[in-house]
Amino acid sequence: MTMRPNSDAGVAGRMLDLARAVTGRPPAIRLRAWDGSEAGPADAPALVLTDRAVLRRLFWRPGELSLARAWATGEIDVDGDLAEALRRARAEVVAARRAPWRIRTGVGVRAAALGIRHGMLGRPPARPEAEAVLAGRRHSRGRDRAAVAFHYDLSNEFYRLILDPSMAYSCAYWPEDGSTDLAAAQRAKLDLICGKLGLLPGHRLLDIGCGWGSLTCHAARYYGARITAITVSRMQYDFVAGRIAAEGLGDLIDLRLQDYRDPAGDSYDAVATVEMGEHVGADEYPTFAARLHDLVRPGGRVLVQQMSRGAARPGGGAFIEAYIAPDMHMRPLAATVSMLNGAGLEIYGVEAMRRHYGRTIRAWLTRLDAQWPVAVGLIGAQRARIWRLYLAGGAQAFEEGRMGVDQILAVRPEAGAR
Repeated sequence: MTMRPNSDAGVAGRMLDLARAVTGRPPAIRLRAWDGSEAGPADAPALVLTDRAVLRRLFWRPGELSLARAWATGEIDVDGDLAEALRRARAEVVAARRAPWRIRTGVGVRAAALGIRHGMLGRPPARPEAEAVLAGRRHSRGRDRAAVAFHYDLSNEFYRLILDPSMAYSCAYWPEDGSTDLAAAQRAKLDLICGKLGLLPGHRLLDIGCGWGSLTCHAARYYGARITAITVSRMQYDFVAGRIAAEGLGDLIDLRLQDYRDPAGDSYDAVATVEMGEHVGADEYPTFAARLHDLVRPGGRVLVQQMSRGAARPGGGAFIEAYIAPDMHMRPLAATVSMLNGAGLEIYGVEAMRRHYGRTIRAWLTRLDAQWPVAVGLIGAQRARIWRLYLAGGAQAFEEGRMGVDQILAVRPEAGAR
């Protein structure tokens, strides 16, 4: 590994000297600072500090949220492979956290002195315009509508840019042959869901959180099911309404702009909710599980496709919750299965799909990078930067096993079943 000299390399060199003092090893990432200095491995991607304002952000609010704000505004950037830079930066943070408290405290004093010398004590920089600011009680109907609108009403054209033609915004189901055909992988996922639900012509399916209509239209067109599809996103509703008309599926689909807590009928043959449960909330999930039970007929099937993560970090993290999906909540798979079972549903099977999600998200990222100027024109440079980081980091989280995603198939038992 070729190393750039640190000691005489200005701000970058002094910062990496501090990192080395904490971890006890050569830094794994290159650093370039606002004063033009650069230090670290010459063959590594560079973390670029374009503005000393990042020091003030970290002084006023140390942690992930300040780093997210600095990324959104361009005060932090990456020169080189973004995914590799994230992997190396994460390794540095993990190594620093493992250092003895005495070493971290001593280096912290030196870091504070360096920060003060370079303007760390100035006024805190403004919060980026792209940051979510929600009002009201968490997971009240009004706040849930606002949270959903923040994420899903970003731009139908932007989502069309990065998703496959079916507009499936959830984990695909990839073959083992190394195929890169995203559309085929999403069709395979939709067929997998319809097959697990046992859909037949005339069956009534409730699609909770129907997105842009991928499952709804697929189940109607290829399985002859009669679907009630619900969403609280106005832009999704308008998109799906147009899609239903264009595809001539109006006789089979009843599209509704409503909350899952609103009346939606009952005695459905099947109920599906694909990556919507993450928006329900911790305290509200038992009620959601009970709704799934009550909406399906005895003997009917329920399929939940949902992301999971460890109990210690149930949300998406400060970056995700501030810039991507406010109020998101995930839990370990076992906790979700327990709540579904507690609501009276019998669990028929669970299929882990984590290995498929990294490939899915990387396909979205490839499409975003290939049409970057168009994406910037649709949602602005700040939000486009945020989404690039979101996709790169999300793919890595699934690939490294820090997040999971599963399909849970359940059945409402027949009366008197034991």
